[in-house]
Amino acid sequence: MKLGYLGPPGTFSHQAAQRWLHRQFDILVDYSNVMETLMAVVKGQVDAAVVPVENSIEGSVTLTMDLLAQEQLNILGETVLDINHCLVSKEKEEPLAVIVSHPQALAQCRGYLQKYYPHARLEQAESTAHAAQLVAARPRGWGAISSRYAAEYNNLVVREEGLADFAYNQTRFLLVGRGKVAPTGNDKTSLVFSLPQDKPGGLHAILWEFARKNINLTRIESRPSKKELGQYIFFIDCEGHQDTAPLKQVLEILKEKTSLLRVLGSYSVCGNGGS
Repeated sequence: MKLGYLGPPGTFSHQAAQRWLHRQFDILVDYSNVMETLMAVVKGQVDAAVVPVENSIEGSVTLTMDLLAQEQLNILGETVLDINHCLVSKEKEEPLAVIVSHPQALAQCRGYLQKYYPHARLEQAESTAHAAQLVAARPRGWGAISSRYAAEYNNLVVREEGLADFAYNQTRFLLVGRGKVAPTGNDKTSLVFSLPQDKPGGLHAILWEFARKNINLTRIESRPSKKELGQYIFFIDCEGHQDTAPLKQVLEILKEKTSLLRVLGSYSVCGNGGS
């Protein structure tokens, strides 16, 4: 069984993928970006993939959300990692003219970079581990924001760690593949829907169905429908499994109240086999 992840080796996605290695999968395969990673599942190159979906500082990874809505893929599990961003380079004291990292990492460390490296040029990489690779291949004067693991993997030194502007920095990763996961009794369901027309109270009518069945919503977010300005689709994470009451009954009702409704997956809440 092959498991894809956002590579190269040393990314936080790689660390998340290792939580499923040898438990459900035998081989890890890295890809250079989120789209390639998820499309590898669509094309049958891997059996499942691990991708980031949201961060406690910067919010959602919108490309992951958009692809989940567009492709016939199912969420099979989740895990959450504490993120420790490190500033790494070839030598500990060398001055840095360029700092490279994934856009999310740069955004999460924006305050630190403005304070300590206001004149450094910021470059974007496809992942934090790729950033470390670039620094290892460049002359001195380049630094990267990456994990400690990526620094060690690329023979770089850690100059400083804990760079995020907020101490509580976590990223949630999804295990995405085919099929369904059986109920465990402590489950979460993700779904996407759109309204048949834009009118006052339309979204409230949907949310009311969850409230009256006492189903807790753990996340709700809108994304452009990609069809027309002002049209949106809505993502919801809620407690419960799609095949058990009361969520099963709510989903039946929503079929009549939405123009699009797709369950992205029901899976064990992180901490109950999900991590």
